[in-house]
Amino acid sequence: MRKICVITGSRAEYGLLNHLMNLIQEDPELSLQLIVTNMHLSHEFGLTYKKIEQDGFRIDKKVEMLLSSDTPNATTKSVGLAIIGFADAYEDLKPDMLLVLGDRYEILAAVSSALFFRIPVAHIHGGEITEGAYDDSIRHAITKMSHLHFTSTEAYRNRVIQLGENPERVFNVGALGIDNIKYIKLFDRNDLENNLNFRFGNKCVLVTYHPVTLDNNSAGEQMQNLLDALEAVKELRIIFTLPNSDTNGRIIIDMINAFVKNNSDRTTAFSDLGQVRYLSLLKFVDVVVGNSSSGIIEAPSFGIPTLNIGDRQKGRLRADTVVDCDPEFKDIHENLLLMLSEKEKYGFPPVENPYFKDNTAGLILDILKKTSFNNIFKKGFYDL
Repeated sequence: MRKICVITGSRAEYGLLNHLMNLIQEDPELSLQLIVTNMHLSHEFGLTYKKIEQDGFRIDKKVEMLLSSDTPNATTKSVGLAIIGFADAYEDLKPDMLLVLGDRYEILAAVSSALFFRIPVAHIHGGEITEGAYDDSIRHAITKMSHLHFTSTEAYRNRVIQLGENPERVFNVGALGIDNIKYIKLFDRNDLENNLNFRFGNKCVLVTYHPVTLDNNSAGEQMQNLLDALEAVKELRIIFTLPNSDTNGRIIIDMINAFVKNNSDRTTAFSDLGQVRYLSLLKFVDVVVGNSSSGIIEAPSFGIPTLNIGDRQKGRLRADTVVDCDPEFKDIHENLLLMLSEKEKYGFPPVENPYFKDNTAGLILDILKKTSFNNIFKKGFYDL
């Protein structure tokens, strides 16, 4: 029986992996191992490992790594602690393959440790571009230390091959986040409002904004421009999701909390909405605002327009409902007013989503089962 070890360090990533983890757990030919780390183990970010356990998963190892600071120094030391923790976890679990998603620094630590243990890695969402964040370099580094690749579009599959990976090991399977929508029972509007203890009103936006980690000391300035633009639309109801544990993330968290305190009649903020509430919100808000990948990947499938701010997602494929703007007050404000007006007048029907492919999780599961792991760890550089 193959031991597939899934590693998760953030609430958003776990939401994407949840359905696939269930498939692995239920398959008689596979054995699910689970390592949780980073934000899942932090009081500040909601101790979300408890939600994972409530969903029926056994956590095999917890890798503590997150320091209570978000400076470059602290982030670097967190990576070091994670590498040590993953070494101990692999020594005990001895997985046949790791399954990881995305581009976060805890996943870089996980696959770096796996390299020395000669554990093959299956990587989801490789080949993508996000030029405004150091996640871009992390993602490509993970690709080069991985052995199976599950990309979300054909363009991204071609980019992974361009990085020297064998085409026979690179699979365009679509995006898990879109595939998951089919398997989740979403809230209706009234139940969701009651669950959140927040009324959406006539105009409501969902805001998720993360630090742009390759810009120098811009987190506070850019976030202030966004908050000023939101403040200027007085009739707007606003739901914030707080950022991840990235460098300078706590600056943004403090600014959001202060804004909510000063505008408590029309705003609210959540450190962990969870997948069901987040996707349910995409049914009812008027615009998604910020620089999160969910505004690029999942929101278009709900016919919800996205105001994508700044360079963090620069380079990703976009549906027609995504509007890009500079992280300046005037550009954010004008585009937000225009999108709210067009949504009210015309609505935004679902558009063709470049990340959709039917049965994404099932395709990944099938490949994990059918691929021979013999000699998979050794790989050459594939020249175009």
